[in-house]
Amino acid sequence: MITTHNLGFPRIGDQRQLKFATEQYWRNEINQDELQQIATELRQQHWNKQKSCDYQAVGDFSFYDQVLDTSFLLGHIPTRFKKTDGNDLDRYFSVARGKSAEQCCHNVHAGEMTKWFDTNYHYIVPELDSETTFKLNSAALIAQIKEAQALGHQVKPVIIGPVTYLYLAKSKDNSSKLAFLDALLPIYSQLLSELGEYVEWVQIDEPILVTECDQTWQHALNKSYYQLQNKGVKILLASYFGRLESNLQLACDLPVDGFHLDTINAKHEINQLIDWLPQHKIISLGIIDGRNIWKTDLNATLDWLEPIANRLQERLWLAPSCSLLHVPVDLTLEPDSKIKPWLAFATQKIIELELIGKALNQGRDSVQSALAQNKQDLLARQNSDEVHQAAVQTRLKSVYSAMAERQSNYSVRAEQQRQQFNLPLYPTTTIGSFPQTPEIRKNRKAYKEGRLSDADYQVAMQAEIKKAIEIQEQLELDVFVHGEAERNDMVEYFSAHLKGYASSQYGWVQSYGSRCVKPPIIYGDISRPEAMTVSWIKYAQSLTNKPMKGMLTGPVTMLNWSFVRDDQPLKTTCLQLALAIRDEVLDLEKAGIKMIQIDEAALREGLPLRHADWQAYLDWAIESFKICANGVADSTQIHTHMCYSEFNDIISAIADMDADVITIETSRSDMELLDIFNDFDYPNEIGPGVYDIHSPNIPSIEEMVALMKKAALRIPPQRLWVNPDCGLKTRQWDEVQQAIQNMVKASQQLREI
Repeated sequence: MITTHNLGFPRIGDQRQLKFATEQYWRNEINQDELQQIATELRQQHWNKQKSCDYQAVGDFSFYDQVLDTSFLLGHIPTRFKKTDGNDLDRYFSVARGKSAEQCCHNVHAGEMTKWFDTNYHYIVPELDSETTFKLNSAALIAQIKEAQALGHQVKPVIIGPVTYLYLAKSKDNSSKLAFLDALLPIYSQLLSELGEYVEWVQIDEPILVTECDQTWQHALNKSYYQLQNKGVKILLASYFGRLESNLQLACDLPVDGFHLDTINAKHEINQLIDWLPQHKIISLGIIDGRNIWKTDLNATLDWLEPIANRLQERLWLAPSCSLLHVPVDLTLEPDSKIKPWLAFATQKIIELELIGKALNQGRDSVQSALAQNKQDLLARQNSDEVHQAAVQTRLKSVYSAMAERQSNYSVRAEQQRQQFNLPLYPTTTIGSFPQTPEIRKNRKAYKEGRLSDADYQVAMQAEIKKAIEIQEQLELDVFVHGEAERNDMVEYFSAHLKGYASSQYGWVQSYGSRCVKPPIIYGDISRPEAMTVSWIKYAQSLTNKPMKGMLTGPVTMLNWSFVRDDQPLKTTCLQLALAIRDEVLDLEKAGIKMIQIDEAALREGLPLRHADWQAYLDWAIESFKICANGVADSTQIHTHMCYSEFNDIISAIADMDADVITIETSRSDMELLDIFNDFDYPNEIGPGVYDIHSPNIPSIEEMVALMKKAALRIPPQRLWVNPDCGLKTRQWDEVQQAIQNMVKASQQLREI
């Protein structure tokens, strides 16, 4: 019999129950027992949705982040938090969010946050230094195992492997990360021995295997699993997100009991895996796409899978390609639409897995009606007039290289822009959004539900824009934004105005902690029927003499933060987006807006995991940005923004974007991200963020001055801007005003130095 299992399930709940409960706990509206009760209910609901699987994942639930959970499992807590007040859960949240001076004697900054491999999920980076110690803290994991077993579920705990954990960590004192492996492996040995008292199998995730591991990391993998074998439990080693390539032989040779391959990304490696993996080992194939929302072609999957099943028999396990953390929970909540029959969310992907397993175990006839419906739905998508637009295809053919170039180089443009804007040294601005107040959300909901007319909605949003302008005047910022009151999300807002996009109602996925996003769905060719932002920005500019930035989301971020169609190359879809956004840029310029920010927050996260694939991606990604940005006059200043990504390794490509000003996240890393500028002469202007907007802490004037002094050692002050790390929509107005006031005063102090 073929075995089915799952690598992980979304934990937020089908209507974001965990998000709301966690935020209530942070506001002291519920206590810890009430929060834990909601978590218990969610785990039970999610196990029930996966009950058709032969093995249920346990340990995939998290209040904030699975990497942070692993840190606490291993007793690995940054030193600055070990003596903070509160229970373990409060300390856990403090590492994720920081602690303010009101909560303890001084501000304690949160753990650094960055992207989980090439996804839009963020994790809290483990910190390694001379004071690092490890101590097993397995009580929470074992309690969840017992909880699931008491409900009758066959349990497979999920943990992050020791080598991937160290790979994801950051050394704070320049020590070698792998120097900590000897201290870490006994903790994992102890953990496996404890788990062996309760379960037969443990899933250990080592996605480092799909990266270009050098010999030291390969040796670390060998060393780890030779020490972790024979601990009374069977190990299923899981890789995902990419190809194994040179690590394939290593993966086959490791002394584990089974191996999981992501066949969505590495289908061509199946035969080698089968040939090289010893015959006593289980082979798990990830056959359902765990990162996108399109239905699986069940018939085609069975066509290539049946010969493998006949060959492997009981050695074959089937699963999604990776954890389903990256897709929404349940499609059944969605209203009917033209594209709904083409989609599968996490719950539906489990059903697809069940159907394939049943077809292999009992024959296709046992699921014939489901296979027929699946074929019909896929044909309807393939033949839909909504997907293919002749006008868009024709326009793509008319793109020429000069469209991606500015009229003059930066030095010429900068002089024109200095004369036009007459900004002071260390000019201050924000990234774009201001707090989304309950009143804004109430009006947007009423408008969406038809209870507020177009005219009344416009009046309501203009009132919010006016408020944002007045506050910026009071704070004495140098460059204003309109605040984005009318926007629910930086990608979803634009997707609603572009043809070829669709939105969901409950398609939420976790980005980090309690922050959830609802990625729109690119199902067809992209075009812009009419202007998307011009009237709002023109109104905002009419209220002030200060420069007003037009705020747009760039094509690469639109692509990487959407669920993307899988029937054409990403490059083609991105170029369609670039042309649509170019139209908006030119319309803003015609309307008198001379500063335009085109956010590319997701440029780095789309970078392939293997260096060999980087240049091809960067070529079309940078070209797409330049096509959308570079049709303007030299005097129009183009800004872009990037956040929470390790962008140092692509700094030359970022320079190639040729934006006049780039704003980036640097405060959580204490300006470490600017170290690259010791060796790389960045040619244009840059705003290194001095205010971590994902923490409730209010940064002091002195802290921000210190950060900017560090930046000025690398970038000439004449090319430095002062700004927060990211947009301010998730914060409250009182804390925003305090922080921005401090930021402006910091800038004023810097001008006097």
